[in-house]
Order: sequence, then C-alpha cells, then structure tokens
Amino acid sequence: MTFDVVDIIRAKRDGHRLTDAQVDWFIEAYTAGAVADEQASALLMAIVWRGMEPDELARWTAAMIASGDRLDLSGVARPTVDKHSTGGVGDKISLILCPLVAACGAAVPQLSGRGLGHTGGTLDKLETISGWRALLTNDEMVRILGEVGAVICGASGDLAPADRKLYALRDVTGTVEAIALIASSIMSKKIAEGTDALVLDVKVGSGAFLPDIHMARELASTMVGLGEAQGVRTSALLTAMDTPLGLTAGNALEVRESVEVLAGGGPADVIEITLALAREMLELAGVDADPAVALADGRALDTWRRMIAAQGGDPDAPLPTADHVEIITAPADGVLQRLDARAIGIAAWRLGAGRARKEDPVSAGAGIVMHAKPGDAVQAGAPLLELHTDDPARIDAARQALDDAITIGAVAPDPSPLVIDRVRAS
Repeated sequence: MTFDVVDIIRAKRDGHRLTDAQVDWFIEAYTAGAVADEQASALLMAIVWRGMEPDELARWTAAMIASGDRLDLSGVARPTVDKHSTGGVGDKISLILCPLVAACGAAVPQLSGRGLGHTGGTLDKLETISGWRALLTNDEMVRILGEVGAVICGASGDLAPADRKLYALRDVTGTVEAIALIASSIMSKKIAEGTDALVLDVKVGSGAFLPDIHMARELASTMVGLGEAQGVRTSALLTAMDTPLGLTAGNALEVRESVEVLAGGGPADVIEITLALAREMLELAGVDADPAVALADGRALDTWRRMIAAQGGDPDAPLPTADHVEIITAPADGVLQRLDARAIGIAAWRLGAGRARKEDPVSAGAGIVMHAKPGDAVQAGAPLLELHTDDPARIDAARQALDDAITIGAVAPDPSPLVIDRVRAS
C-alpha cells in the first residue's frame, strides 16, 4: 500500500492517530530514501507538538525494529539481559555491571555508543585499553557471549537503520526533545539486540539528559511499555545525577576506577548503583544470585579480564595518562555541599574527554579526578579537583565551566537517595 506523505503529515499535524499501515509505510519509505528529509522533518515536528498514543508509538517502534535485522541469541545457553543508561557524568557503571552480571550466570549483550557533549561514551572508555576493539560481527558477539557471558560492542548498521536516519535528522531540526521519539529511538535499538530482558537506568538531575523528574518518570514508563509490548521483560530505575558518579570523569580515568571497583574497592556510590542495577537485571533474567558476593570474591574481575581479552584487549596493559595535570584547590574550610554534575561534564569535555560532533576525536587520558564528594570535609588550599589534559591551552575553558560548580559551607547537605524510583509494567 502506498500513501501520500503529505496526508500523513497533515493527519499528525491535526492531532490524529496514524494508522498502522501509515506508520509502516512511512518508516519503510523514509529508510529507503523515498521520503524527503524535509517531509520527515515536518512529521517529526508534528509528533513533538501532538505526541503519539501508546499503541501508535508501539507500532512506530516495531516498524523501526523491522527496518533492519534483529539479532538471534537463541543459541546462547544463558538467559540474556541488558542494561541501558540515558547518560550521565562519571557513569562508568556498564564497565562493571556487564562482567558482574555475567559472573552471576546471565549473559549480557550490550551494544553501546560513543560520547557526545558532556556525557561520556562506553566505547570511548573501553578503547583506551590497548588492542580492544568495539566492532564485532554478529557471529563473534554470540561466540563471546557463549564463552564469557558478557560483550560490549558497537551496534551494527543493520540494526534499526530507520532510527539511525531519524536520529540524525532530529539532531538538526530541533525535534530531539519529545518523549515518544526518545523512547522509540532507544528501545528500537535495544530490542533489536534480541535480549530476553532489559533494565533501563534513567538519570535524573543537572548532569542528566532529562533533569526534570516528571519527564524522566514519563520516559521510563514509556520505554518499559514499549519493551513489554515487544515481549522483552523490561523495568527501569530512576537514579540521581546531580553529582558525578564516582571520583572520575574521563575515558581512561573511568576505566581505572571501574577496575578498582571490580577488585573490591572504589567509591561507595558507584558500588551502590551497580549492585542495584545488577539485582534488577538478575531478577528479570530469572537468575538467583547475589551480585555483591560475585564482586567480593573476584569472579567479576575474572570475567572482566576474559571479556576484554576476548575482544582483543590486554587487561594488563597500562592505561593512557594525560600529559598535563592542573590542581584546583578548595577556596575555604568547610563541607563540600554541591559538586555540579553538568559543570564537571562540560569541563571534562573541554579538556578533551568528549566531543562536540560524532566525528571528533577524544583524548584517552583527559578528564577530571575529584578529591571530595558532597558531604566531605575540605580544607582551604587542599586539592579538590585535578584537571587532566594533553593540551594546556584547554585549561582556561575548563576552569570557566567550573566557576559555579562548587559550593562549600558549614553544614553537610541532607543525604538524598541514589535510587529514586523503580518503574515496572503495571
């Protein structure tokens, strides 16, 4: 069946639900190049303003999945479960979580991306490990899942190609900020992985993509519904992102901290979030295991080493370091009351750890090391932040980003939960 794309645009502009046939035709035609970008842009803007009904969005997402391949993981003996984060500052959780959940008996097929703007990318972090490669064939991915239980790699261009085209268009047409479009973009790629279950880590706060908790909760609920509609057991945790996770923000710096956690140390907030997500993943996968035990007894670290080696990496190779380190000291005695996540992320980006465009290179060693977190006592003149960069000319711009990032006072801030809420199918 063939449709007039202008009729579809008018229908959504006027607030009507698109029919299943209209949705299927549009996604297929746009992916094939039969619909012009300006026409697709008009429809996306109409969706931003008019939204989509739940069953309409489910059909839109299903059509995006059907635009490409869907991985077949039926040959993997273990139950499969993945996790997706909406992105934050210092969010190295995937590096720890994948081998940890695998060490407990599940298989974790994680297709990850690169960083853009103030949030870091999992692939950028792992590529600081000598020899490690992000691009695997589907056969390699399934083989590593069977042998190790965990794999982190880049997504094939054959998975949800409709999303790849629509995402690029949204980025340049002011149509990114729509719950329906965000949810369908994330879920089409994740469902195409072929995993049995999925846990979503939806970040909330200044360093998150969605700082408003109501929008974050709506996104979480929408994505859970889309996953369940496709037969993927799905749940979401809303987690705090006003303060960076852990004590590092930057590619090799975060890998080093992740290995510390896998070795039984590391910051308490990283451990808490990791274990909360691991327990959620194992429950959805139907695996009865305590991830805290697997973290403490060394099994998770062993699985990390095997996962890195299986993708060509050397887990014993020294990680890159930056050529220049500058210290920012505490301006006064007191208690650190606030350390703004977005400001830290932007500063790390300006030091070279992130990129403004997808094609930009990143510096492996650049980033920020934090010597204190909110609630910690600090002394005037003592190190508070370390700025790591390969280019000292970047320091001034990073310092500007940090101008209003830190608050020191006399009283410790009230503690707030890291896990704010849990969203499951009703």
